[in-house]
Amino acid sequence: MQKAIQIQVRKDLDPRQQLTVIKLKGSLISKGYTEIIHILDQDEEFHINTFETSPEQRCESQQYIASFIDAENISDTVSII
Repeated sequence: MQKAIQIQVRKDLDPRQQLTVIKLKGSLISKGYTEIIHILDQDEEFHINTFETSPEQRCESQQYIASFIDAENISDTVSII
């Protein structure tokens, strides 16, 4: 695994948003895009979630994340950096 993907996640989430973000992270792991997701503070408003994936899966995983964000209507909560 060589390519890092970063996702910016808002810190102040309601329970539905929290569950949706957990669902996104779990699906990234269960679909085999990564084995672990690292979480760091960016500032007072956001966390940065970073994971590594193979070069072959980089584009596919980014497309999956973008589709998930659209389908769950969480563009104000999560974004790909």
